[in-house]
Amino acid sequence: MKSITASPGTCNSMKNPQKKPASKITMSDVAALAGVGSATVDRVLNERGNVSDDVRKRVLAAARELGLRRILPSSHHRHVRVNVILARPERPLITRMANEFRRQSLRLDRTISIHRTLLKYESPEAISEAMGRGGFDAIIVDAPDHPLVHATIRELAAQGRPVVTIISDVPETERLAYAGIDHHKAGRSAAFFMGRMTPAASRPGKVVVLCHHIGFQAHAERIRGLTDQLLAAAPHLELAEIVRGGDDPHVSEMKLKDAFRRHPETTGIYNAGAGNRGVVAAMRAGILPRPPIFIGHELTAFTWASLRDGSMTLTIDQSPELQVQHALEVLMSHFGFESAGHAEPPYVSTVPFVIYGPQNLPDQQPA
Repeated sequence: MKSITASPGTCNSMKNPQKKPASKITMSDVAALAGVGSATVDRVLNERGNVSDDVRKRVLAAARELGLRRILPSSHHRHVRVNVILARPERPLITRMANEFRRQSLRLDRTISIHRTLLKYESPEAISEAMGRGGFDAIIVDAPDHPLVHATIRELAAQGRPVVTIISDVPETERLAYAGIDHHKAGRSAAFFMGRMTPAASRPGKVVVLCHHIGFQAHAERIRGLTDQLLAAAPHLELAEIVRGGDDPHVSEMKLKDAFRRHPETTGIYNAGAGNRGVVAAMRAGILPRPPIFIGHELTAFTWASLRDGSMTLTIDQSPELQVQHALEVLMSHFGFESAGHAEPPYVSTVPFVIYGPQNLPDQQPA
């Protein structure tokens, strides 16, 4: 077969065109790359309006790629209203998160505003009703993994109102992203340390788990992680019972006391939720013959003090401040804000959890 040699300046130059110096880039160049007319480029760059968000983004992206030498306007002009929905604000985790949303609202672009909806109850009905309220362009929410919540997220996505889940995910939905820790790894970590801290004996020890309820994906994944790790690497520990305390310290205390009477061999307690006061109160009742290892969640004033006095062994903090920052960066990226940080689709949460023991506590007790 006869070979064909391309002459200089034909095929090769078409595949790898010489890039113009930035000083010679014109509006026509930007228009050609963006696939619009020069008049549209003029309207975008001089902020004359009457251009869709999609076209504005294309023109600005083309101008940046070509290196157009001029100050470019923000890629977003529309005001974006975000509804942050959190339930049971009396919980320290929710207090930390609400405070961080307040702090971040003071630093954001002036065209994005945050409204905080704090609910007394965390039922699927109450949360879904709050999610569906009009007047908001996006929603950040801590919600249970429930069919009603699934249906609400589907409706919001169809309306072009993205949902970012926070703290606990609602997978298998049309939500835009999840901002939070890997709860399965958190549960595995609790079981890992519990297994290493509990010496193997001829008679297996027992682990009692306290949780809110497994309707929240976060709690279900933590318990699944704990169970997987116990089975894989701590055969001397047996998961005796899962106690559902509803994150209520008094209910948790009473139910744990009953569990201790049923399982006097309890050597470890894992609290996957927020009832840490109830755990310590039940431990101090003296029902168990030996103080158990107690691993829970969140760094609060109470867990800080409990770690220092030896009531608690470890606490796994889920970095709520970083969750807030990631959730907002995702929405800013989605809506085309210039200061969106490092969030890029597909949005994957890399928020870390931090394990605190008595030796690495902050010097000051958390507020």
